[in-house]
Amino acid sequence: MDWLGTSTWYWLCLAITGIVSGILGYFFGRSDTPSISDKSLELNVLEIENAKLKSDLETCRERLGPDPLKTKSFKLDPEIKLSTKRDFIFNADKAKVTFGKTITENDLKLIEGIGPKIEKLFHNFNIKTWKDLSETSVDKCQEVLNSGGSRYRIHDPASWPMQAKMAYEGHWEQLFNWQEKHRAGKY
Repeated sequence: MDWLGTSTWYWLCLAITGIVSGILGYFFGRSDTPSISDKSLELNVLEIENAKLKSDLETCRERLGPDPLKTKSFKLDPEIKLSTKRDFIFNADKAKVTFGKTITENDLKLIEGIGPKIEKLFHNFNIKTWKDLSETSVDKCQEVLNSGGSRYRIHDPASWPMQAKMAYEGHWEQLFNWQEKHRAGKY
């Protein structure tokens, strides 16, 4: 009988503990679960955000025109006069005075938007000087960027040949002023 009483109490305590744990689990689980109205509200907010993003995407596609891979041409400011021949010798001192830092001749990183990795891409295409870059079409610049993969697609090389020509011809003040006006590709 004693064995039967101990066993009964054991099973009874185990059953009560299980029932209490189940009830507590149920209430704790319900308190963390958002209600159906909360879920539908969140879904509505996400649908609105999605609609805005689709609208923004469509606006961007319209701006790009029918050929999104082709870059837009860049118009030179009328006050910038570029010569057709090289009539100067690279003057590092004048460039340093204008930019406030040492400028190395044919450093493509001087061009706004070109960093060390993009400069390396241009070197792979044998475009190593300001003169080379100034004579490169915008479409060829885009081809160079595309060779680096998808992460370079955000760059817009439309002004790079023009900037390179200013550097090649030694128009340091004009180049500096243009870059300040168009910092980080924002026109």
